[in-house]
Amino acid sequence: MYYTKNKYKAVKQTYNGYSYDSKLEAEHAMNLDFLLKAGIVTQWERQIKISLDINDIHIANYFCDFKVWFDDGRIEYHEVKGLETDLFKLKWKMSKALYPDYNFIMLKSSNVKAYVKLS
Repeated sequence: MYYTKNKYKAVKQTYNGYSYDSKLEAEHAMNLDFLLKAGIVTQWERQIKISLDINDIHIANYFCDFKVWFDDGRIEYHEVKGLETDLFKLKWKMSKALYPDYNFIMLKSSNVKAYVKLS
């Protein structure tokens, strides 16, 4: 398994041929694969680009860690975080304000493992 540390001390991880920014992200991808095999999740994608535009002016892009489709028809956007930077907090708030119909879920180190049980 290949890994390197970044400036926030997160250890990059490779899972199933894809590189993730942290062990937590890779673990969540593994959990999503488990939910996929169990039939709870119908599909999931990683690194979803969300455009943050205000009054037809492009401000920034926010890349959400995962977009998840469930068997009951709901769609969730999962962000796996250890450390929240000020820039992330701003983009997170903007995303929630600009896309109020999106179901944004924040998964921190304490609830990544628990998420499989809650789904």
